[in-house]
Amino acid sequence: MTLWTAAEAAAATGGTSTGDWSATGVSIDTRTLQAGDLFVALQAVRDGHDFVAQALENGAAAALVTHVPKGVAQDAPLLIVPDVLQGLEALGTAARARTEARVVAITGSVGKTSTKEMLRAMLGDQGRTHASVASYNNHWGVPLTLARMPADTEYAVIEIGMNHPGEIAPLARMVRPHVAMITTVAAAHLEAFEDITGIAVEKASIIDGLEYGGTAILNNDCSTAAILQAKAHDAKRRDVGFGEHGFDFVLKSVDLGRDSTVVQAEAHEQPLLFKIGAVGKHYAMNGLGALAACEALGADLALAAQSLGRWSPYQGRGAREVIFLDPVETDMTLELIDDSYNANPTSMAAALDVLAAAQVTNDIGRVSKGRRIAFVGDMKELGDQGPGMHADLAALSAMGQIDKVHCIGPLMQHLHAALPAEKQGDWGETATEMVANIPRRLDSGDVVLVKGSLSMKLALVVDAIRKMGHPVDMGADPQDNE
Repeated sequence: MTLWTAAEAAAATGGTSTGDWSATGVSIDTRTLQAGDLFVALQAVRDGHDFVAQALENGAAAALVTHVPKGVAQDAPLLIVPDVLQGLEALGTAARARTEARVVAITGSVGKTSTKEMLRAMLGDQGRTHASVASYNNHWGVPLTLARMPADTEYAVIEIGMNHPGEIAPLARMVRPHVAMITTVAAAHLEAFEDITGIAVEKASIIDGLEYGGTAILNNDCSTAAILQAKAHDAKRRDVGFGEHGFDFVLKSVDLGRDSTVVQAEAHEQPLLFKIGAVGKHYAMNGLGALAACEALGADLALAAQSLGRWSPYQGRGAREVIFLDPVETDMTLELIDDSYNANPTSMAAALDVLAAAQVTNDIGRVSKGRRIAFVGDMKELGDQGPGMHADLAALSAMGQIDKVHCIGPLMQHLHAALPAEKQGDWGETATEMVANIPRRLDSGDVVLVKGSLSMKLALVVDAIRKMGHPVDMGADPQDNE
């Protein structure tokens, strides 16, 4: 299906199109470019103009550029604009303007991407749904997501992030959501803010983009809830509160199972029971807020709750998997919780709670007693408070149920020093150092959490644990031959 014609893209951007072309997608990376995409030559770490020739060779329909790049024919299909990023923003704005989709925008210190994926699953069962890819939530990710949105989209889910003050409001105005959700406000990106109050003000600025008559879905349990509510009130926008202190969607109880969470709540004083295929109170909170967002968008709440029960997190975001350590003895397993994509004090505490509640298996390994083991890496962008926030993790109640904590990075050395001796695992400067002896640190029956900021590369630890596994032939189903 055609996403952009040359004439439409030129009209949207005010640029000049060479030739008559049509694009079925939009890409900024030749490594993932699909035939028919419009290649956007952004200037970031590398100048995208250097890859235009390759993009066209790989089947790009055209390229968004500021000039004819070296090695590209003068009559090549191009859309020439004064500034590529501004051109992408113009495409995004035009895509938003031409659709009648109901749009929800999500921000928050923790849980943005998981909540976005919950909403993608729930709304996707009720209409044509378009959503951000991965964590494309910044100054180029948001317009790229909008530019990729088909005109006949019925629901759109857009994630908006930030690292510094003043980033969210312009993106929110571009998105023009009917519903804006703030998952929570916590200590993240403190290097750029004086305190958590400043973070709350920035997060609340997503309300600046709300359409007239729009709804703000706000976490009533965070310490800065009053700031969020005041922003909605000042903007004359309806706000719906969720959480244990929610006044519309109220969390009543959370039952953590082995691989799922059952939640009892109330929606407008009516019982609301739902299940999530992931373990953790934070998933319960995000799911409750996502359900509130679905209702505000006009989706069916009961169907949304059913869809949420089929959702589970993906790799790096709390996904759980069983690692078979012996190809014959199939009970010789350990459980891996991969939460290696990112970390701040709030999300780290939530992940440690999940580990503390996990069920280990005894009497199947060389240690005989299953253990709860954590590999944790530095939490970045905490400024001067970083060392203390890492050390404070040792005092979390979850630590009482965790057997060993292996620490990675200079900041995590503060946690290592604060832990009691019996819980101190190894400390290493980098993930590369830690992976060298992974097998000797783990055994059958263990449950293992891996979590840290993305730059700490804890995915290396995850990969090393996976490599301990063996493919297992569970036997053919005797009915297969019938």
